[in-house]
Amino acid sequence: MSERPRLLFVSPRFLFPADQGGKIRTTQILRGMKGGRFEILLASPVTGDEAQRYQAELEAVCDRFLSWPETPKTPLHGLLRLRHLASPLPVSVISDRSPAGAERVRDAIGQADLVVFDFLHAMVLAPERIERPCLIFTHNVEAEIFRRHAEVARNPLKRAVWQQQFRKMQAYEEASLKRADTVVAVSERDAETFAAVPGMPPVETIPTGVDLDFFQAQPPGEDDHIVFTGAMDWQANIDGIDFFMDAIWPHVVAQRPQAHVTIVGRNPNPALVERAKRRQLPFRFTGFVDDIRPEVKGAAAYIIPLRVGGGTRIKAFEAMAMGIPVVSTALGVEGLPVTPDEHYLQGDTGEAFAAALVRLLDDSSLRQSLSRTARGYVEESFSSQAVARRFEAICMQTLHADSTGSAS
Repeated sequence: MSERPRLLFVSPRFLFPADQGGKIRTTQILRGMKGGRFEILLASPVTGDEAQRYQAELEAVCDRFLSWPETPKTPLHGLLRLRHLASPLPVSVISDRSPAGAERVRDAIGQADLVVFDFLHAMVLAPERIERPCLIFTHNVEAEIFRRHAEVARNPLKRAVWQQQFRKMQAYEEASLKRADTVVAVSERDAETFAAVPGMPPVETIPTGVDLDFFQAQPPGEDDHIVFTGAMDWQANIDGIDFFMDAIWPHVVAQRPQAHVTIVGRNPNPALVERAKRRQLPFRFTGFVDDIRPEVKGAAAYIIPLRVGGGTRIKAFEAMAMGIPVVSTALGVEGLPVTPDEHYLQGDTGEAFAAALVRLLDDSSLRQSLSRTARGYVEESFSSQAVARRFEAICMQTLHADSTGSAS
């Protein structure tokens, strides 16, 4: 083993721009670990000149970057994915399979002392025998997301497809996690779900962290500006805004006619944008932005109207860190140790969510109180630096356990 052990971090996606919760969580952890107890090798696919464009960002998170070419998505990408429906693997997993990536990962494992597969999907790149201590970093209970999509699907055909994909993902998830020496979950709830499966290796938990220097507190706005952030090509976010548009917004605008909504996130779903335009809703879709802070600044409320998802939502802590009061479904803050009416307002039906949002918009003192309490809570317990130290300790523990023969 080298003076500093080498940690190979395998991701199925290029981590930049860090415009999704999982990528944000991973880059924060790697940034906090860089220069610490491990020499970090990061392996992921790249498209075009991404490695050159994001060279400074890569240097901040790893000592060496190993890559393979990612096939660019074409307009036919969605149709081509349909051919994988007959595969024993879930469509979202088999779509990440890459012979070049698998070869690159196999070679890189030979240079490493410990391997971290970031996201469950990265395991599709793993060789049959990993031959190094292995940790899988799970950002969600993936099968649970698929099950929830099936539960909210209104179209019978879509529901059947989601149910089929749920069964495949459940089998793949359990089999993949059992190959690891350690599993890392992002909430106690997720950890309990995994640990209940017979034959599962040790499951550790890290909290959700937020960069408090980057997301600084500011007073919430006094107008009726409502904001949401999240990748708008992610089905859970599409469903959430669809739910907000149909079941929540009519109740809000009836009582707060000046309310308006900014939806910040890459690749807005065209059908969703067209519906908002056709109904003349005061919804602005920004598309991709380099920095969400200018869009969120001055908002009176931050909404998380999610009905589908897994893991934890980093967006909730980012909003709280910025001092923007949060209104969320229970699922939107699932896995986060937060309390309704203390750290955020909760509503799980369209009417209940709208009532909570209108209550917030009506009451300036409530906005100020939630802003102060939530920011203070995040400051006290959830800095990204503390999370990185925790993850590094789990990695070192896994490495040492294997060297003494106590790891699985």
